[in-house]
Amino acid sequence: MDREKNTIDLRLFASLAVHMPPDANRFPISAGTTVAQIVDGMQIPRSQAKLVFINGIRKDLETSLQGGERVAVFPPLGGG
Repeated sequence: MDREKNTIDLRLFASLAVHMPPDANRFPISAGTTVAQIVDGMQIPRSQAKLVFINGIRKDLETSLQGGERVAVFPPLGGG
């Protein structure tokens, strides 16, 4: 099977960046894995993974991945 299809390009921003794995640009997944499963596996509290973008489109934690996607996860954003 094509390695590209078994990996995602994972990016964790702001306070989540400390959880970034060394293989983030080729993070291994199985087809059907959800963003929530990745977040849980990295021991990031779901309350801290508020904004999810897949290939630049806003999605939610329950979105299933097939491989080859760009996944960005942001913490809750504060503002004034």
